[in-house]
Amino acid sequence: MSIRNGQSPLWEHINKTRMTEEAIADLGSFRSGGVNFKLALWDTETNGVRYLKTVAYNLVAGLGEANRRRLRRIGNRDVGDPITVTWDGERVCVDYLRAVHELEFIAERVPLDGARVLEIGAGYGRTCHAMLANHALAAYVIVDLPTSLELARRYLGAVLTGEQFARVEFVAVEEVEERISGTFDVCLNIDSFAEMTEDTVRYYLSLVDERCEHFYVNNPVGKYLDKSLDGHTQGQQVVSLALSTGLLRDVIDIHDNQHVRAQSRKFVAVYRPGERWTTVADGWAPPWSYYWQALYSRQPV
Repeated sequence: MSIRNGQSPLWEHINKTRMTEEAIADLGSFRSGGVNFKLALWDTETNGVRYLKTVAYNLVAGLGEANRRRLRRIGNRDVGDPITVTWDGERVCVDYLRAVHELEFIAERVPLDGARVLEIGAGYGRTCHAMLANHALAAYVIVDLPTSLELARRYLGAVLTGEQFARVEFVAVEEVEERISGTFDVCLNIDSFAEMTEDTVRYYLSLVDERCEHFYVNNPVGKYLDKSLDGHTQGQQVVSLALSTGLLRDVIDIHDNQHVRAQSRKFVAVYRPGERWTTVADGWAPPWSYYWQALYSRQPV
């Protein structure tokens, strides 16, 4: 299966307005500004810094000891001036609290030491950072759009050791068919399939089916149209673009646990890469109410 691995209309708009070369040039404060509000967080001018800090505080308060150790192993987490709270004298942010929960979900079920990892849509690279800080991976390949890929290259170059950074390969979406070779122990997609065109998502699922042994996905279970959440401050065009992307386009009440759980069954079904794949585990992906995670394993022929 082959398609042009281009950007969705939504990301074409984002790259013209937010993810510009000028915006990603400086690592100084991108994680508390417009760039990261398109990669990992909602704009805090709309949703409130106090609410984001409350989420972070509650997440870190509930961490088990194993995840506290995972978090402590991840150095240089303050690069980019993230929005943080302080727990036991250590600054922590939502991004890396999410990362350790995701890593826990994967590591309990997939051997990661020595693994080759493929991540489709890595944002600025926090998952790569968390994994390499906690496991002796053989290789980590990131596939993304050019501007996001360049940001990840700069960020990971700043936070990883030289030896860790040497294991990371950066592949632009236009180069996937030429540069992706061999097989991978696990593929990851966190919070980006819902922003791609349907054809692009199906292309990547076929790539996972052909080349990967395990697949971890963490994305929204559906769309929402509750204007009270964000005021639709970016305009109706962006709302319409967001509603048109991904495989799960049903509009649901994202703060109703029964609606979310019912929609999660569709989530598990549509992200199964192929007939040979079984669901190892799935469940809510905290802290956001309508995010779900699932891990699949490919069965031998």
